Amino acid sequence: MKTYTLITGASTGFGKSLSIKCAKLGMNLIIVSLPHSGLQELGEFLKANFNIKVIAFELDLSTVDNCNLLYDDIKKRRASVKYLINNAGVLSKGLFENLSEDYFLKQIQVNVTTPTILTKLFLDDFKANAPSGILNVSSMASFFHLPKKQVYSGTKAYLLSFSKSLGKELKKYGVWVSIVCPGGMNTTTGLCLQNRKLGWIPRKSILNPEDAANETLDQFLKHKELIVPGFLNKIFMFLDSIIPSKIKNRLTSNVA
Repeated sequence: MKTYTLITGASTGFGKSLSIKCAKLGMNLIIVSLPHSGLQELGEFLKANFNIKVIAFELDLSTVDNCNLLYDDIKKRRASVKYLINNAGVLSKGLFENLSEDYFLKQIQVNVTTPTILTKLFLDDFKANAPSGILNVSSMASFFHLPKKQVYSGTKAYLLSFSKSLGKELKKYGVWVSIVCPGGMNTTTGLCLQNRKLGWIPRKSILNPEDAANETLDQFLKHKELIVPGFLNKIFMFLDSIIPSKIKNRLTSNVA
């Protein structure tokens, strides 16, 4: 039975860059993204250029039923998952008082429930294919309490805690769990325009998704538990550990 790397949210941005990096490393891929997101074209590109097996699923993973459907379809194809990259996520949108219940409930579903369920579903695959690994895509927002990122930050903080606890449980099976906490990235045209309006230091911390993916995969395959791509982002994390809370709150209270 062939082994695969399963990547959710694979069609654009960081997920697409992770898919290309994995393909360059010779991994067979199962890529998942929303319908009409260019996933099939990406799959054909990866097969044509990297001589790997690619299975593409256009599927909305915001429901438990669809997570189970994905698992069942993968098993029907007699494929086995060696690496799982939980990248699919719903970003922040605005002030909490202006968000609809449907919006933040879907955010919790995709950012929290989906990676948890997928990890559980493929647990036997990880054990059978050990050494194997799980990469959960969190965010630097899991460490910083920012306006307009209240639910998003909470969901990403969950992934951070979940990953660290799970890693301790699965280590005995030869399965490691990594968590990557990227900062800002130029993943879409809108974000590129938004990032240009930042101050000089924050602007310099913005990464291209290709660079973030290269660093992330290199560290993941070395079994590093916490991955923070980018030199300046590592400095921000260090400063966060030494700056008093009052000063940090003052610095972040007016972040748009």
